[in-house]
Amino acid sequence: MPAWMEAGVWGGLASSALLIGALLGWYVRFSAKTVAHVMAFGSGILIAALSFELVEKARDQAGNLWVALGFMAGAAIFSQVNYLLNLPRHRKRSMQQTDNKGVAIAAGTLLDGIPESIAIGLLVASGGTLSLATVIAIFISNIPEALSSTAGLRSAGRSGGFVVRLWLGIVLCSALFAVIGAVFFGSAPGPVQALITCIAAGGIFAMVVETMIPEAFAETHELAGLVAALGFVVALAMQGLGG
Repeated sequence: MPAWMEAGVWGGLASSALLIGALLGWYVRFSAKTVAHVMAFGSGILIAALSFELVEKARDQAGNLWVALGFMAGAAIFSQVNYLLNLPRHRKRSMQQTDNKGVAIAAGTLLDGIPESIAIGLLVASGGTLSLATVIAIFISNIPEALSSTAGLRSAGRSGGFVVRLWLGIVLCSALFAVIGAVFFGSAPGPVQALITCIAAGGIFAMVVETMIPEAFAETHELAGLVAALGFVVALAMQGLGG
């Protein structure tokens, strides 16, 4: 299988959790605390994955300066676009959102997925091993996001067909960005790959801090740190098995 096609498959697989979350959000009524626990767990596992899979590999390819520049650039890009989308500070509390806000949540979800998918494409096309921890981290983090936002769209009166088309489109876009990461950056020089990888890592980190952790803490309070730490440790365990 060509590297670009493999990247698209992995990108689509990781983002397919959005469809699972959407179905759960449509048919099952979870408590806010349950969603928050999953959010905290996903935060920990994502931070571990970006630290040991993305940033660590980038440091092997280039110096700390490239890592720092890319990471800060990615965080700045995500924060600025997130601000321009005018999403509320706790944008995943969709039961309180209007229809327009529900669509904005979906736009924010796509924004979350872009750096994740590009990172997947880079890892596949550059000859590196795509770890199970990275895929599972992205997969888990997508479920509560789609779950909570779908509940808001349902409350706003959107049809099930609209919700399925919306999330399916985002899954396909995520697969496309994984292909883009593989085609345009997979054969780039090491320092360029390191820079792009860290831009993706910085965007993911900013997403976790601005969206996932605040939501988790709002509902679980001090337990958010403990559950996130559990996610981090689980990711470490998977990293060890994969390595």
